[in-house]
Amino acid sequence: MTGSERRTAIMDQIKNSDRPVSGSALARTFQVSRQVIVQDIALIRAEGNDVISTNRGYIFNAPHTVSRIFKVHHTDADLENELCGIVDLGGKVINVMVNHRVYGHIEAELNIRSRRQVENFMEDIRSGKSSPLKNITSDYHYHKVEAESEEILDMIQDMLKRRGFLIEAE
Repeated sequence: MTGSERRTAIMDQIKNSDRPVSGSALARTFQVSRQVIVQDIALIRAEGNDVISTNRGYIFNAPHTVSRIFKVHHTDADLENELCGIVDLGGKVINVMVNHRVYGHIEAELNIRSRRQVENFMEDIRSGKSSPLKNITSDYHYHKVEAESEEILDMIQDMLKRRGFLIEAE
């Protein structure tokens, strides 16, 4: 096993563990010294991975996110207002989905998390490259939105409701 393969395996082990993984356990697993593991962890960090050393072992500091699906309805004129409202509150619009009576479930990836990305998306729509997916279902559509907390998702839900975009669950 090369060093690169070992570092990938170390990351997998740390990411998939529900508790800290000790350097000694990693050294035994990969049949290397504890010092080699310390060097591997330094290289893993240098690659941009957020590995934290605790007194009980290594953990991966992955950003925690939650998501919610919102059913919404609005015109093309309100599209930018909707997206900016979501990203301004800290949300990331993962996708847009529609349920067409003939074609069934249709979904498109968006991954919009900033006003700049909203502007780019709106530019593409305005340039005539395509029209919003919601147009094939009389403006009814769904967004999967991701955020750092349920509180942020609650604020997004309240904003969508205040602006008249949110369709309440039936």
